[in-house]
Amino acid sequence: MTPPKAAMTTDPASPIESSAITLAATLTIQSLVSMSLLTLPAIAPLIAGLLGIPAAYVGTYVAIAYVGAMIASLLSGSATRRFGAIRASQAGLCICALGLALCTVESVPAMAVGALLVGLGYGPITPASSHLLARTTPAHRMSFVFSVKQTGVPLGGVLAGLIVPGLAQWIGWQAAFLAVAAANLCCALMIQPLRAPLDADRDPSSRLSAGSGLAGPLRLVFSQRSLAVLAGVSFLFSIAQLSLTSYLVTFLHQDLGMELVAAGLALSISQAAGVGGRLLWGYVSDHYLGAVRTLMGLSLLIALCALATPLLRLLDSQLIVLVVLCLFGGSAIGWNGVYLAEVARQAPAGQASIATAGTLSMTFFGVVVGPPIFGWIASLSGSFGFAYATLLLPAGVCLMLLWRYRSAFAR
Repeated sequence: MTPPKAAMTTDPASPIESSAITLAATLTIQSLVSMSLLTLPAIAPLIAGLLGIPAAYVGTYVAIAYVGAMIASLLSGSATRRFGAIRASQAGLCICALGLALCTVESVPAMAVGALLVGLGYGPITPASSHLLARTTPAHRMSFVFSVKQTGVPLGGVLAGLIVPGLAQWIGWQAAFLAVAAANLCCALMIQPLRAPLDADRDPSSRLSAGSGLAGPLRLVFSQRSLAVLAGVSFLFSIAQLSLTSYLVTFLHQDLGMELVAAGLALSISQAAGVGGRLLWGYVSDHYLGAVRTLMGLSLLIALCALATPLLRLLDSQLIVLVVLCLFGGSAIGWNGVYLAEVARQAPAGQASIATAGTLSMTFFGVVVGPPIFGWIASLSGSFGFAYATLLLPAGVCLMLLWRYRSAFAR
């Protein structure tokens, strides 16, 4: 797809067009929508007690959210072309805020609708940011730059773990939800000055069609083996990532006996390790191993951490617990930037946002099915630790897929 002339004539030296400002904006947006998604899981035991439901039901909340995210990500390619990536991001932030506000109603149906809205707001963010970064990032720096932007996901988890439990105890959980919603709205307003220069390549005449919008990205992904493999790998990796982040507070609180605030702090530490992991693996991928070998190494590390996690209840050392959680977070959360950069590299010219939307739909599908199954296993076994051990399976399948089809990535 040839960019509109307006996009090609924009002064590349303009400060507002600089890759640093684009990266900073996309990182901030990603952090806030990620924090929105993890606001309820960060205080899941409290919410479950108020509603009289098992804490394992947090997986259902996350699954509903990612149903919305999966649908929105598929539609985001055509929306980004017509309205621009910044406008699509602003819409996502506002929808997340609305979903969080609805979640303050002490009702399971209301929270389910709120979860769906949070997901609908979350879905367009990564395809829109991939569109912006693919335009402004040199090919040899893509893994690292995309990894920096994707640190917004665990950074949002850090913010949720550090802020939400304490804020809920201080001003009440409903006010805590509304505070996160307000932060989303403020961000939507603050990025408005970026709209004109960064959305200069939008095509207002581009049609929005639900049918083609949903099917088009999937057709692109499954017509090219390398993209199809990346989509499958992301499906499996996302099961491990969201099972870790969604249930970690509950695991530490129920299985290891940690206080809620301390468990929230441990969640933040694991998420912070995910931030460091994304930067580290992006650098390793660009300079040493390449994307496929890096993702294979992460598959192995996730498998080892999954096996180690249920053993933590046998140890009387919080330091060892935190070390394992840091390794788990650094690997299970650290893969996204390498994966998204490789999607952008493998995508046909000008179609990075479409390819990202298609592969992300599979990423989100992994979240839809993964955490509820994880919660079901935990309920049946009576142990969240045992459920973490079963994450060995998706990690092992990832490793086999990448090894089997590694030749498809030569470009």
